[in-house]
Formats: sequence, structure tokens, C-alpha cells
Amino acid sequence: MADGVNAILVDGRSGEAAKASRTPRRLRGDAPVAAVAGVFTLAQLLLVHPSMGLGWDEIVYTSQVTTHHPAAFFSAPRARGVSLLVAPVASWSASTELLRVYLAVLSGLGLYLALHAWKGLFPSRVLATAGAFFATLWVTLFYGPQAMPNYWVAIGALITAGCALRALGAPGPRRARSARGALWGVAAGALLMALMRPTDAVWVSVPLLVLVLVRRHWPLLLALAGGLAVGGGEWAVEAYAWYGGLGERLQRASEIQGGLGWNIAVDDQMRSLGGRGLCRPCTGDMPHPVVTLWWLLLPVVAILGAVVAVRARRATATLVPLACAVTAAVPYLFLIGYAAPRFLQPAYALLALPVADALWHLARTGRDRWRPVAATLVALAVAGHLAVQLSVLVGTVNGNVDSREDWARVADELHRLGVRPPCLLTGHESIPIGYYTGCSSGSTSGNNENTTVAEIVDTARRIPVAAITGPGGTPPAYARDWDPHHITDLEIRVAPPG
Repeated sequence: MADGVNAILVDGRSGEAAKASRTPRRLRGDAPVAAVAGVFTLAQLLLVHPSMGLGWDEIVYTSQVTTHHPAAFFSAPRARGVSLLVAPVASWSASTELLRVYLAVLSGLGLYLALHAWKGLFPSRVLATAGAFFATLWVTLFYGPQAMPNYWVAIGALITAGCALRALGAPGPRRARSARGALWGVAAGALLMALMRPTDAVWVSVPLLVLVLVRRHWPLLLALAGGLAVGGGEWAVEAYAWYGGLGERLQRASEIQGGLGWNIAVDDQMRSLGGRGLCRPCTGDMPHPVVTLWWLLLPVVAILGAVVAVRARRATATLVPLACAVTAAVPYLFLIGYAAPRFLQPAYALLALPVADALWHLARTGRDRWRPVAATLVALAVAGHLAVQLSVLVGTVNGNVDSREDWARVADELHRLGVRPPCLLTGHESIPIGYYTGCSSGSTSGNNENTTVAEIVDTARRIPVAAITGPGGTPPAYARDWDPHHITDLEIRVAPPG
């Protein structure tokens, strides 16, 4: 009897000791990923000026939830996810600095959770390297603290794919809790993607849907489809309420994006790598080859990572993110007539995993005497990558700070001319200038059409209205008799009072 009690006590102590030993090990495993996420947050705050004004798209998303600015026109392709994301700050504060800090911290936390979803599928060193690669891309650093959807689609894609693989690889009653948690992770990741950009969420999910159907994992199918449906539900409801149906909204979204169809935009994406936020129309010279080299090498190294995984008999964990990256990139490389570097963020995030795996393989491969050479070459490549990305980032930030300060200066001049809230601006860049002025914005044609000439003329009888004409343009017919003023290279025509 005594021997049995002693055995139970010893087993209890050994169990407690095992739990205690596992806890520090888990913390040590999370430390590299947490460090990458923390450095990513700090880098955003240091390199992307928190005082940088809001950009055009940010204004559209943020103005939907503010009380201090009129809501800008919300076009068919957009979804409400970013507006919900910024609402905890933008709904009560007009501080751009506070919003930037909030988004930088949130994006760092998002990166940590996204990488944590892959724990157990890749070693911690690979996850940390993947996170570092993605986080040091200039496009990731630049858009992390901005009110834009693409980074969050990337985070949702990583969470969804990682948790789906964990759910598929968690059989047996002892892992039931882990499997349930993974299913909730799949639903949350899919919901996040669909909230931000429903069409992107579908493209990312195609390989996962195929894999789930092949494996006949019906709970996983329910989690994935349910997350997509809930996240995209509001977008679908708006489609029927405002556009006459889902097909009509998709058609209008396609028109705004220049008509979706076979259109090779690979060269457009390459032109945008030099720091162009939107390349439409995408003309001009290619950036320096040093700037585009990483982009050309990225798929090569990712395929090498897949080869490494197949040889190591762990192909699924690498081929799934690779397949999701391909489908995420297809519409922006082959179906659209313009480019923006942020469009490919989900693909970059997913490719980061096989790329990191390949880099570690290259650094550790070969015989002992060649291993230092391989490691040195990888280190030099990483150093070159960081230098190029930082250079492009600095130029991009400076250019955007200047352009947004120009909008603020025009707004100050409009205030001096008596155009103060409540007011209405029409014409060239009326959405961003209107936001900085505190005015509503209106357009009688184009992608942001939301009013008519008769409504503008009627509004001018009640509140200040100004029509903005860009360089080389001509004022609209309804504003030709209004008072002309010149601000920088813009012509401003202000409607006479009453």
C-alpha cells in the first residue's frame, strides 16, 4: 500500500516536473517569433512617420466611422473590414499619430499570431525567418501602420492555412482540443480575409477547399466556408441593397478596376516595386535591377523550399502555402490592367515560409568545409535585401509625406477662401482634399460618381462649394462663372455665396 502511494507521489512529481519543463521550452520556442513581431512594430514607428497624413484609400475607409469628417464615397470593390479595424480609434479621435501607433501595434500582434498558427509545422527558426523576411519588405513596413486591407488579408491567409494544416494533422482523442482550436483559427482567419477583401479571400482559399474536399474533412470545410460566409456576408447584403445583386456588384467592381480579364500585369507589378503606391496607368521605366532582383528570385527560392520539403517527406506543410500564394497572386498578375505593390502582400506572406525553409537549408547544407561559405553567401544576400528594402521605403515615405502635406496646404488655402465645413468639393482629388478641408466630396462621373450637376448647383445655394481643376484641365461647365483662384498648380473655382 505504501509502495503504491509512493509511486503515485513520484509519478505526480514527475508529471509536474515535466509540465514545468515543457512551459519554458514553449516560451523559448515562441521567443524568436515574438522578437520578430516586436522589432516589426518598432521599425514601423521609427521608419514610417506616425504623423504622415492619411492617403486617399485610407481616407475612404476611415471616414466611414469618423464623426469629425463626412464619409467619402464607398465604391463597389471596397469592403468594410478596414473601417471596423480603425473604428476603436477613429470613431472618437482625429489624431493621425494615435491611429498610426494603434495600427503598428496591432499589425505586430497580427504577425505574431499568424506565425504562431504554424507552430509545430515548421521549426521556430524557420517561422522567425519567414516573419523577418515578410516584415522587412518595404511594402509590409509601409502599409503595416496604414488603414489598408491587404496586410490583413495576408495575416488572415497565414492563420487560415496554418490552422487548416494543424486541423488536418491532429487526429485521435488526445488531440481533440487542439483540433477544435485549429478549426476556430481557420474560421477566424477566413473571416478576417473576407471582411477585408472578399474576392481575395476566395482566391487564397481555393487550394484549401480542394485539399479539404480530397481529405473529406467536413468540420474543416464548415469552418472555412463558414468564416468566408460570415466575413463576406455584409458585402453580399450591401450588394443586394445598393447594386441589385451580387453579380451586379461584382460587375461594377470589375468596371472600376478597368475590366477584369486576361491581362498580363507582371511587368506592371515590377514597375511598382520602386515605391509607386498605385501604378495606373503603369508606364515609365523599370526600377533599377537591384530593386527587382529579390522579386525575380522569390519564386525560385520558394520552389527550392518545396523541393527540400518533398525530400524531407513533409511536403504538405510547404506545398499548401505555396499553392495558396499562387492563387492569391493570379488575379493581380494576369487578370487586372494595373498594379499596386500591396496587392501581392498575401502572396509574399505565404511564400515567406518555403523561402525561409530553403534559406536555412542552403545555410546548413554541404560538407563541413563548404558550410561556412554557404552561410556567408546567405548572410550577404540577407544584408543586400535589407539595404534595398530600406532604401525604397525611405523614398516612398518621403514622397507620400510630401503629397499629403500638399493636400493639407490646399485645405488651408480653401479655408482662407471661406470654404469651411459644412462644404462640398468636386473635381480633381476632391476626396483627399475634401477630407483635409472637412468637406464632403462629389463626382458626376467616373469611378466615384455619387452626385449630379443639378445637385451640386443646388448645394451651392446653401453651403460653400468649390470645383478643383488639375494641371492641364478645364473647369466644369457649371463652375465657369464661379470665382477663380490658383493654389499651387490647381485652379479652384468657388461658388458665390447664395
